[in-house]
Amino acid sequence: MLSLLHGIRCAKGIGREGGILEGLDKVVAEPILNFGNTGISLRSIIVAGAILAVAAFAIWIIRQLTVRAQGKLGEGRASTLYVAGQVARYIIVFAALAAAISALGVDLSALSLFAGALGVGIGLGLQDVVKNFVCGLILLFDGSIEVGDYVELNDGTAGAVAAIGPRATTLRTTDHVDVLVPNAELLGGKLTNWTRDRASRRIHVPFGVAYGTDKDVVKLAALEAARSVSFTLPDSDDRRTQVWLTGFGHSALEFELVVWPSLEAVKRPGSMMAAYCWALDDALRKYGIEIPFPQHDLRIRSYFGHEGQAGVEAATGRSGMPANAVKASASDASANDAAADIVEGKPL
Repeated sequence: MLSLLHGIRCAKGIGREGGILEGLDKVVAEPILNFGNTGISLRSIIVAGAILAVAAFAIWIIRQLTVRAQGKLGEGRASTLYVAGQVARYIIVFAALAAAISALGVDLSALSLFAGALGVGIGLGLQDVVKNFVCGLILLFDGSIEVGDYVELNDGTAGAVAAIGPRATTLRTTDHVDVLVPNAELLGGKLTNWTRDRASRRIHVPFGVAYGTDKDVVKLAALEAARSVSFTLPDSDDRRTQVWLTGFGHSALEFELVVWPSLEAVKRPGSMMAAYCWALDDALRKYGIEIPFPQHDLRIRSYFGHEGQAGVEAATGRSGMPANAVKASASDASANDAAADIVEGKPL
């Protein structure tokens, strides 16, 4: 008898809990928003939100794994890993959006009414966004620009490619300033990739010495300066450090130190040029080679109507002639009346 009563009470409790759950299920499944012929319920919103949250977490995991893998595998394979990570993130984003829309129960055919307006909107207001996104995809797969490359734009902006995003590419300068360049500008404009294929480039360091300096000594000093810089690559069959005489300046013989630095040095052009200039100055001082500054010889043909020593005496107010002779001659040359007045000290 007691067991029967206990069973009845449990059945009533289960019935109450089941009724609560059933009521809650009805509330969650009840449409709260109508989109065309489709009703969107709280349950579908929760499911769609969960899908987007899982997608965001997956994107974060992929980003962290990509960064760690790039650090371990080195710069040679870093760009490939970056492209793979970006493609995986784009796929997850599009798949998550499609799954979330499906979870909401939205009939995509209902959106056909807005297709025309959406097309006009893209054509008028979103064309730059779409163009930059497509150009970003092309940059990812084209291979002309990769993460880690040091590029210089036609307007002089230069930096290492830090990221290729859906709208813009981030260039990080040697001062650690991030410059955002639209992808379409990179794809359609002219630029120089200084480190494409991860190969070093030859650079030219100009300098000048005084006329009459022994050219062989200049070459010896410049080559010694190049070897003293730690990031100068050793000579090979097709890459040799050289010293060129490039011209005859107004006050100096113009030379260039032609040298092959390491890849990391090419990415820091300011620091690289400063190191070579410092080494060149030390080497030229060591061998007693003069670095001239601009000099000009000025010859005055006529000064206050006089030439040579007479012009100097006229300008300084001194004259080798007696005072009476100056007075006498001043009246004879009317063209020099002003100079005579200055020499005699007459008031204005």
